[in-house]
Amino acid sequence: MHTAHPTALPAAAGPTHVEIEPGVLYFGTPVVLLSTENEDGSFNLAPVSSAWALARTVVIGLGRDGQTAHNLGSRPELVISLPSPAQWPAVERLAALTGRYPVPATKPEGCRYEPDKFAAAGLTGEPSHLVGPPRVAACPIQLEARAERVRPDGSGGFLVVEAVVRKVHADARIVVPGTDHIDPAAWSPLVYNFRHYFGLGPELGHSYRTRTPRGAGAPAARPAGG
Repeated sequence: MHTAHPTALPAAAGPTHVEIEPGVLYFGTPVVLLSTENEDGSFNLAPVSSAWALARTVVIGLGRDGQTAHNLGSRPELVISLPSPAQWPAVERLAALTGRYPVPATKPEGCRYEPDKFAAAGLTGEPSHLVGPPRVAACPIQLEARAERVRPDGSGGFLVVEAVVRKVHADARIVVPGTDHIDPAAWSPLVYNFRHYFGLGPELGHSYRTRTPRGAGAPAARPAGG
């Protein structure tokens, strides 16, 4: 991996590490919004901060008692929409809502039932091409997918979903013209870092495998929606 000048850590004074017991391990993960179909044909929308991609498969971690997990158990189609950093208020408006009624006892204190989460978040759905659930219109990247495997995680407290992406939609402003490549200088995911929201900082370097290299010190484009 090629690097420029990494951000320096503060100078250590004494021991360089301490043992801690954090309540969560969200050490900088992208936020995604999952659209799924409810039993009555309406749609649920849920923010998720545990998702990563392996080729065309997106692996997602879910609470077992949420409406998203309930839906995917019998209706495996979903849309994975990736918001930009500027859309964090809409994501946070969804954080205390659930599509399950009554509200499961395992939900955090203050969580309340909301049947129309799109409206509650101030977001609009748009039709998908290959799956039933809608895409989130304002999100720069939208992935139509199908949950091919849903299983408990090792602790038994969560579900691990393996969703295979069938179609990708991207805002034209973040695509390298004439290619199928996302321009990483024009796109920044919304990152959930120990329960705080961030975008990406300036580019430090690039992998030797990149198809979109730029010279050192090249100015970065403004991310769409940022």
